[in-house]
Amino acid sequence: MKHPLAFPALAGVLFGAGLLISGMADPARVLGFLRLAPGWDPTLAFVMAGALAVTIPGFAFMRRRGRPWLAESLDGLSHGAVDRRLLAGAAVFGLGWGLQGYCPGPAVVAFGMLQWPALIFLPAMFAGAWLADRLRSV
Repeated sequence: MKHPLAFPALAGVLFGAGLLISGMADPARVLGFLRLAPGWDPTLAFVMAGALAVTIPGFAFMRRRGRPWLAESLDGLSHGAVDRRLLAGAAVFGLGWGLQGYCPGPAVVAFGMLQWPALIFLPAMFAGAWLADRLRSV
């Protein structure tokens, strides 16, 4: 392969475009889904269902094939144990998502669009990841 980053870059551009088209780069829309009250916005559920409709058959096809098209193996797809660290990480992720309306993908898109909350959120997210990495090695 001449350009090893071409496919990941294309995937990132497609993902970002999908986030923009679906409205998922807008934290108000995400918070509208997370708020189970009058005015609830089901858009995120439809986006997730659409993603699963593509992903599940795609992974099933790759597993039957025995290897992906652009790699030697399906590394990283094994399921590890559900432990306290995983649950704590999921809780922190969920709290951040519920408070701010961003998860990493939409935060990157919004940062690229120079939306001021994302200009604060994304560096804070990276700082939190850095800190978690440092605490893991302690």
